[in-house]
Amino acid sequence: MRILVVGATGFVGSRLVSRLVEQGHDVVAFSRSASERSFPKSVEPFDGDLGDPDSLDGLCQDVDVAYYLIHSLTAENFAERDREYATRFRDIASDAGVDRVVYLSGISGDGVDLSPHLESRREVESVLGEGTYDLTVLRAAVIIGSESASFRILNDLTDRLPVMLVPEWVRTPCQPIGIRDTIAYLVELLDVEATRGETYDIGGPSVWTYESLLRLTASEKGKRVYIIPVPVMTPELSSHWLRLTTDVQYEIARSLAESMRNPVIVHESKDLQAVVPIERTSIETAVRDALAGT
Repeated sequence: MRILVVGATGFVGSRLVSRLVEQGHDVVAFSRSASERSFPKSVEPFDGDLGDPDSLDGLCQDVDVAYYLIHSLTAENFAERDREYATRFRDIASDAGVDRVVYLSGISGDGVDLSPHLESRREVESVLGEGTYDLTVLRAAVIIGSESASFRILNDLTDRLPVMLVPEWVRTPCQPIGIRDTIAYLVELLDVEATRGETYDIGGPSVWTYESLLRLTASEKGKRVYIIPVPVMTPELSSHWLRLTTDVQYEIARSLAESMRNPVIVHESKDLQAVVPIERTSIETAVRDALAGT
């Protein structure tokens, strides 16, 4: 099967490319810096920019399945940009006769009072859903991995703040998932025809809060943290607080902080595990692996 990975040099994309090659697929790796990255020898790099139509000629040629992993959180107008990019990709994929598209989105519950970040993810789902291919959407909460922006924030906080006055959102429930399981779901769904045209939530085997994830991360590093939630720290203040406490790019940290007010739990009726069962990794193991750099 010829598979295109859009966003192939990112945290998820680079791992997905390697797994697809292991599975015997012909892989095209698309990003603005694809040719500069080290992929397995059989991978075909495709340098291009969804903001530059002239760089996209032949992007979806002979492609059977495309994974769409683009998110523009570093841009001030990220929602507008993501809408533009998704529309352009949808049209190219439809014109080329792509059979399936898989989009990695974010869990957004009932869709009420969403952060701008999660609203944009929902909008991209709608835009991509207008294509002529079969679209499968996977919605994830926090993905645990060494290069995950969300996990890097947790890691930085536990390194730098043994005593934390933190926003109340640290007690928001979430259902994180390890990067290993994320990749497994993305790959395994290709063999399950029932996933065509469907939307699923994906998560790890247990529900946490950001506070308990902070404590777990600190514990795995042999540290202890004291966490004191305060009600006066608004999402805007939270984002400025993160600017001082993490090396994650401010625009990304701000968008993630705004999203942390929304509970992100796998809905039982939408759980991909019921359709594509995998042996799920415990979050304790996922955190340990992430701290080890995997």
